[in-house]
Amino acid sequence: MAKAVRFDSNALSLHNNKHFLIKFGVSFLLMGLAFRLLFSDSFSFSSQVEPKTEPLLASSPNQTPLPFDLPENEIITSSQNDGQEEFSPKNPEPETVGAKCDIFKGDWIPDPSGPRYTNESCHLIESHQNCMKNGRPDSGYFYWRWSPRECELPKFNPHKFLDLMRNKSWAFIGDSISRNHVQSLLCILSQVEQAVEVYHDEEYRSKRWSFPSHNFTLSVIWTPFLIKAAIFEDMNGVSKFEIQLYLDKLDKLWTDQYKSLDYAVIGGGKWFLKTAIYHENNSVSGCHYCSGKNLTELGFEHAYRKAIKLVLNFVAGSEHKPVVFLRTTTPDHFENGEWFSGGYCNRTVPFREGEVEMRDVDQVMRNIELEEFEKEFEKAKEVGSKNGVPLKLLDTTQLSLLRPDGHPGPYRQFQPFAEDKNAKAQNDCLHWCLPGPIDSWNDLVMELMVNGDKYI
Repeated sequence: MAKAVRFDSNALSLHNNKHFLIKFGVSFLLMGLAFRLLFSDSFSFSSQVEPKTEPLLASSPNQTPLPFDLPENEIITSSQNDGQEEFSPKNPEPETVGAKCDIFKGDWIPDPSGPRYTNESCHLIESHQNCMKNGRPDSGYFYWRWSPRECELPKFNPHKFLDLMRNKSWAFIGDSISRNHVQSLLCILSQVEQAVEVYHDEEYRSKRWSFPSHNFTLSVIWTPFLIKAAIFEDMNGVSKFEIQLYLDKLDKLWTDQYKSLDYAVIGGGKWFLKTAIYHENNSVSGCHYCSGKNLTELGFEHAYRKAIKLVLNFVAGSEHKPVVFLRTTTPDHFENGEWFSGGYCNRTVPFREGEVEMRDVDQVMRNIELEEFEKEFEKAKEVGSKNGVPLKLLDTTQLSLLRPDGHPGPYRQFQPFAEDKNAKAQNDCLHWCLPGPIDSWNDLVMELMVNGDKYI
């Protein structure tokens, strides 16, 4: 381009019509510049449509390599990811603009930043979930995060959360998974402010903590069925008599506290698989798994649907309107047996979608939850502005199904193989190590709380 301009300048001295050639040269220069700019824009646009992807685990000066080797079949490529762009540190997940996003559909992708806390920075981890202290030898399960396919999911921000929770009260209502979840949240928040335990029941199953600087109260209310129940089990799960379930009465342990709450996460599930006698209208109506009792076998599905419906009706009908999340059931990952028959979970990397199928019981429970939630949600929309129930779905089932590597396994006990490498140990393939995959549930909770209208 410069040579062309110099050539025109020399030619001007050889012709009499200098003004004409000067105008011609300037015009030519402007056209060249315009062409160059147009070409540059076109090239820039092309590079976004067909990006040059880098290896999944390629390190950069600002990125710490993962502390484990990812098996080749665990690398999520564009062909395996439903046509989505391949993830790399310089190629973040695509964000859908102007469209609803389902944050529960996605993949677990490598996250070199690692855990948000450790058993040294958080002293609230219960022993059964303290996998690091108990001697679990691998750490690869720390280095993954949940990534929706159609939008970006921000990491949980404990500073912002506590600011939003100033003068508020929040409860996790349900079984031991709810207790597992509240511990995760407590550990993340403890990096900003230490929680002070202000209450516990006799068995330490229901607890309450205070964050004095923010006047924020966080609690877990242990009610494994959510409805009224007479339970005759000890702390080891050994039962003297059948559970008595009252399918038309909610558990007052949580309903009596409901009016004091600003937020609640409600969830249940696995306890409904236990042997139980069902009561309705002040009489026995049937049972689940009670051979020899001469009672009608109604199945756990009957009881679970009744319970979820009763819970949602109560939430919708209450004059008090806290923000309520219905958390879906949590699948376990026992292989070659159950918790009582030698089942174990020794995988060390997540599944990709399509590599594992949900068990029938988990699918039944999740379907009941989704169906009853949708019914109540539609009813709430009909009366919308009148009663406006801020009801949200926390659908953690599918993303949890993909994490068989996140459970304590035999490391629910302290150093189970210290004395004998071949020792037999009971495995926990239902609850989650802390830190672990359950920490990502808090990312979902906070995003739904702050930007709930953006999502399906």
